[in-house]
Amino acid sequence: MSPKNKRIVEVLPHDSIWKQEFKEEANKIKEIFEGIFIEIHHIGSTAIPLVKTKPIIDIMVEVKDINKVDSYNKQMEKLGYEALGEYGIPKRRFFQKGGNDRTHHVHIFENGNPQIKRHIDFRDYLISHPKIAGKYSHLKEKLAKKYRYDIDKYQEGKDGFIKKIDKLAGN
Repeated sequence: MSPKNKRIVEVLPHDSIWKQEFKEEANKIKEIFEGIFIEIHHIGSTAIPLVKTKPIIDIMVEVKDINKVDSYNKQMEKLGYEALGEYGIPKRRFFQKGGNDRTHHVHIFENGNPQIKRHIDFRDYLISHPKIAGKYSHLKEKLAKKYRYDIDKYQEGKDGFIKKIDKLAGN
């Protein structure tokens, strides 16, 4: 039985279209944050070939001043994003698009925040270590089947593996 209004945890094989979807959305986001924007990155599993994942494009934006980001919330809403503030990670601004059928997450950090390096290192480590990426993919698939209607348990199940990769990647 499927609980109503719950996110369904489903992982799909990597799709090369995600790279293009990232580029298209990144261009729109760059325009919005033009005055404080530094760099934009495709992060998360949709940026890693061979990894099965939820089809949600994770975008990380580096800005000059995190305190100015909130003044751009209305412009992000016009693109279909919901502003969620720090959303559990201090000194971050988080936006999601698509409600329970999410298509994009935007994570914004101020230049120099260690989360920037951590996310990039994680992505790059798995890209350069396909066997470990395969193990991560298998774990995600197993967790998605076990916790189809419980995104929190799915996330918790990945936590130990992610921390291990962070250490291997030098974080």
